Amino acid sequence: MRHRNFRLFFAGQSISLIGTWMTRVATSWLVYKLSGSAILLGTVSFAGQIPTFLLAPVAGVMVDRWNRRTVLVITQALAMLQSLLLAALTLTHRINMTEVLILSGLQGCINAFDMPARQSFLTQMVEGREDLSNAIAINSSMVNLARLVGPSLAGMLIAVTNEGWCFLIDGLSYIAVIVSLLMMHVTAAKAAVSSLAKAETTMLQQLKEGWDFVRSFVPIRTILLLFALFSLMGMPFIVLMPIFAAQVLHGGPHTLGFLMAAMGIGSLVSGISLVMRKSVRGLLKMIPIAATVFGVGLISFGLSHNQWLSMAVLAVTGFGMMQGLTSSNTIIQTIVPEDKRGRVMSYYTIAFVGMAPFGSLLAGSLAQAIGAPGTVIVSGAACILGGAWFWSRLPELRKHMRPIYEELGILPPKFAPELTEAGSN
Repeated sequence: MRHRNFRLFFAGQSISLIGTWMTRVATSWLVYKLSGSAILLGTVSFAGQIPTFLLAPVAGVMVDRWNRRTVLVITQALAMLQSLLLAALTLTHRINMTEVLILSGLQGCINAFDMPARQSFLTQMVEGREDLSNAIAINSSMVNLARLVGPSLAGMLIAVTNEGWCFLIDGLSYIAVIVSLLMMHVTAAKAAVSSLAKAETTMLQQLKEGWDFVRSFVPIRTILLLFALFSLMGMPFIVLMPIFAAQVLHGGPHTLGFLMAAMGIGSLVSGISLVMRKSVRGLLKMIPIAATVFGVGLISFGLSHNQWLSMAVLAVTGFGMMQGLTSSNTIIQTIVPEDKRGRVMSYYTIAFVGMAPFGSLLAGSLAQAIGAPGTVIVSGAACILGGAWFWSRLPELRKHMRPIYEELGILPPKFAPELTEAGSN
């Protein structure tokens, strides 16, 4: 927090993310209210995320070539317009499923550029890799504090008014992050990444270079594969939350808000625990442990028919989910070369968001066939299996990561030969 740019980012994002989570809850409830269909809940999520899967690789090249702050200002302005349009249609009672699908698709296109730019911009806000892991953990804590506040506010607001006010608040909240970005001091040297390399290579060559790096570098490839499994099988349980709130727990929009807030509490505790870490050492083994905790939480949630028990296991689920995602993000950001950061983070975006549309469709279809609880139980089992597979890969991952950690000064070279199986990577 001693970095001025990061303080500005923290202030702006803290406000904006509350609005973002309000919109997520409001959109899910609006779709469920308009359709009452698990398949349409999955379809809307698919429409909002498939553009990210298709556009993220190209977006990553653009982020490496362009000024990242400028990209973020543009994406935030477009996201603000999207939310305000959604608010206008909902408040005037003219909203229908077609418009929800189109606007969700538009937001997906915006996110394809916003997410890799946002992740890559962290290194320009926080100068020095020694503070990077704390910055990522603080960013995750900020997201989860918003996850705690936003859904609760949305649930109460929807109960007394309608979803349109959530969209309006979200649209206005983007002003804070746009102002914070414009107030930052980013030097020309920091804003331009590898300009000579960009001038000598085409976009297609850079696209291939990014893919070759991700495909051939074992640590990043393995982390992203587990990430993709999380996104395909684990994360889509959020899409089914309105069904759990209404049918399994026999509640309303306030119940949905409480469930999302409970998950936010667990995620926030996870983020705070990571903020307190002094180094990235030890994070690698946390990834499979977190995957297992996440999976166990999902299975328990699928078996529960009591609201308080569901909230408790969702807190555990949120802890495992955020511990795994933040640990993975921190390791990737630490070991990736700066000139490839935008492209690598675009594949991170594909794994995190781009696989989710397929997972949403799968979750919606499974929920229609075997019910929402059965779907979540299957998802949890898949995450546990993924964690076991990642654990079996730890020795090889450590072998590839040790030289990088030594070069960065994270791991003293003289200790490297003495690392045991419980090593500090």
